[in-house]
Amino acid sequence: MAGTVKTEVLDQFDTLPPKAKKEVADFIAFLRSRYKAETISKKEKVLKLKNEAFVGMWKERKDMQDSALWVRKARKGEWAD
Repeated sequence: MAGTVKTEVLDQFDTLPPKAKKEVADFIAFLRSRYKAETISKKEKVLKLKNEAFVGMWKERKDMQDSALWVRKARKGEWAD
């Protein structure tokens, strides 16, 4: 948040009555928990992918040590004139 916007919001917050300030604080807590949950679910998706059987399935293959070289050779073999 830009400094001026933050200052404006804080200045406006200071003019609110105590009950309204409590509502603002509750709303901020709600937003924080909502966006925290979204962040966690994205991390969970990454972890699930990491546990898939196909991840690392070619790590022992000697011909795949340099994957770019392997792709170049495969393309040359398939599409060479």
